[in-house]
Amino acid sequence: MMMSANNGGGPCGACKFLRRKCVKGCVFAPYFDADQGTTHFAAVHKVFGASNASKLLSRIPPHKRLDAVVSLCYEAMARTRDPIYGCVGHIVALQQQVSITS
Repeated sequence: MMMSANNGGGPCGACKFLRRKCVKGCVFAPYFDADQGTTHFAAVHKVFGASNASKLLSRIPPHKRLDAVVSLCYEAMARTRDPIYGCVGHIVALQQQVSITS
């Protein structure tokens, strides 16, 4: 995930995915660039919805938003791969690997 200042004038990855104009102050623009950000945002949108993600980010202090976006993207990608367990399935698999090698 790349941070984007949206200096190119085009829409951020989230607004590009949503097919809307990216306005100044867009809550998604710093975290979803126009290239890879579209793919990451598509997963977040599918799992959480754009409105919920926007509300969540708006309620978090700006200095903690990057961590929140990374977590949202990780969980959304995990839910896309494993709709039942999400990231918990990955944690269980890692625990099984550790117990086998111990």
